[in-house]
Amino acid sequence: MDVDETMGKGKLIDELFGEFCEGTFIQPTFITDYPVEMSPLTKMHRSKPGLTERFELMVNGKELANAYSELNDPIDQEERFIEQMKLADKGDDEAMIIDHDFLRALQYGMPPTFGIGIGIDRLVMLLTGKFAIGEVMLFPQMKPEKKIPQSSVAEWAEIGVPEDIVPVLRKAGFNLITNIKDEKPQGLQQKIGEIFKKYKLELQKPSVDEVAVWIEKAQA
Repeated sequence: MDVDETMGKGKLIDELFGEFCEGTFIQPTFITDYPVEMSPLTKMHRSKPGLTERFELMVNGKELANAYSELNDPIDQEERFIEQMKLADKGDDEAMIIDHDFLRALQYGMPPTFGIGIGIDRLVMLLTGKFAIGEVMLFPQMKPEKKIPQSSVAEWAEIGVPEDIVPVLRKAGFNLITNIKDEKPQGLQQKIGEIFKKYKLELQKPSVDEVAVWIEKAQA
């Protein structure tokens, strides 16, 4: 497994788990008590230092659900954002940026909260024995949408965006080149990284400097 200096403890654990463990959980398995470094928005475990109150459900080698107690301590949350920014400074493109609006909302007050996210498409695939996600999605039953204006692949290429990154930008909501002109390089790179992780894309991630060039040319 490739390791580089941009990886913090949480990223290393996540990469190791994904590479060597996740695909081996065939029977329904709950993975509990994740390290705090892997869960920047999760409440600290009430009795196990260094861990958080979080679990993921693995079935048939895939993550089916993610759940945790929401962190509602603004001081703790700010410290974790700062640690994430340190990782971002090292080059970790999946590290979170400081969300000052979220911190201010926590300072006003947030009750104890718990959340769970379930991948409905994967759940239906499991229940129906399907192997292709297209077999369970309701696209044929959806009302046709109006065609959304999009910059062409050639137009994206003119500002330096590789052809295989164009669909990623569109998934992130950037259909036109002008949509990225007000983005921060680090923030846009993070959104691209989130799409990579969500869809498990094995593509070369752009650097912050490369993204900065795209934005600069989009502003021209």
